[in-house]
Amino acid sequence: MPRQSISFSKPNDEWLKSQIESQEYSSKSELVNDLIRQARKQQAQIDWLRAKLEHSQRSGFTSDTKEEILKQSKTLLNG
Repeated sequence: MPRQSISFSKPNDEWLKSQIESQEYSSKSELVNDLIRQARKQQAQIDWLRAKLEHSQRSGFTSDTKEEILKQSKTLLNG
């Protein structure tokens, strides 16, 4: 597996350490890989949604732009 050297801000490093101490993860590497997997999955969902929105917009199903709908969706998801 490729090795990387990365730096974390103090609050992020403390959070990572707390996750390991709580035995949620066995190492920082495991945790960071899991976070990246989650982000990739979320990006795939956003890409799928974007494609559906573009199709809806082209079909006349909605008058909102894909940017407006994505912004509303992100607001709701992060709410």
